[in-house]
Amino acid sequence: MSSTSGPSHGRPPLHAVQVLGSGSGGSGAHVRSLAGGLVARGLRVTVCGPPTAQEHYDFTGAGAAFVPLHAGTNAPAVAGIRAAAADADVVHAHGLRSGTLAALALRGRATPLVVTWHTRVRAEGTTRTHVVRLMQRQAARAAAVVLGASSDLVDQARRRGARDARLAPVALPAPRTGPEEDECLRLKARAELGAIARPLIVTVGRLEPGQGYGPLLDAARIWRTLDPEPLLIVAGEGSERPRLQRRIEAEELPVLLVGRRDDVPELLAAADLAVMPSRWEARSVLAQEAMYAGVPLVATAVGGVPDLVGDAAELVPYGDADALAGAVARLLGDPVRCAELVAAGRRQAAAWPSEDDTVAHVLSVYDELTVSG
Repeated sequence: MSSTSGPSHGRPPLHAVQVLGSGSGGSGAHVRSLAGGLVARGLRVTVCGPPTAQEHYDFTGAGAAFVPLHAGTNAPAVAGIRAAAADADVVHAHGLRSGTLAALALRGRATPLVVTWHTRVRAEGTTRTHVVRLMQRQAARAAAVVLGASSDLVDQARRRGARDARLAPVALPAPRTGPEEDECLRLKARAELGAIARPLIVTVGRLEPGQGYGPLLDAARIWRTLDPEPLLIVAGEGSERPRLQRRIEAEELPVLLVGRRDDVPELLAAADLAVMPSRWEARSVLAQEAMYAGVPLVATAVGGVPDLVGDAAELVPYGDADALAGAVARLLGDPVRCAELVAAGRRQAAAWPSEDDTVAHVLSVYDELTVSG
């Protein structure tokens, strides 16, 4: 049995503090899953993060304590993390800003720090790029171990001075519904979206620069000539929404922005295709959810996506609207190829690490650090 799997010989349970940023990019769902798995193994878990993350992911429902970190200047957040980690055996930060804040909070303490990089931080401008690199170096050098969700993140951590950087794929929590949806519910969802007699395409992600929505709208303008005309549903919120909405209206594109949704698995189950147009992804949550839902996927061949999906998706270059539109059009006209992708997707998903695998791997890292410490 793992030395940190629970109290032994009268010792108190190991206390693991998780530090979370916004929870976007799948990190919030990962911390919720991790907290539940660690608590089930006898650990005491505290999650530090924004109040909105607790509202959305319910960490206390997983058995963890929750300490709110309010947005604003860094000093109160650092103080909050330092107080929450007063008796911690290990602190595990998720994301670049969280890793930097945790490094500051633990300064002068021997508490080991683990940092998981879930995604790549995109920086515009010389000043911003310099700041991001400084933060990366600070977090990477302060951490006893840096875990990267993709091999390029591991390489980046090493370049920034990490003493120990390892690949640690983050498992998507088990889908809330099985791959076979009730047909009545599927038709109901399509009717609500206005896609009864036309193909339905779904994409999910933050409406921010670098997510590929410009090329995606270019592709939607191209496939507007198909008969019947497909409808693209975009689930997500962000700073780009007003600009995207203006373009959709000005060009009369067959695209509907539906905001942030809590029913993404149901949306995907109702879709004919899923599309992921991003400039970069580590382990794309959308790609995983699409394959769990049994929906053919068209995705950009970026970051960790090719390794994640294998031969179970149609991959296109980032920013190539013609290639994206062409892949969508071909799949909509080829049900045999769609069925092949669905079957390949289910085989691929079966080979991904489970939530239990992910928790066991993280726990083994904690074991190393607390036993050696």
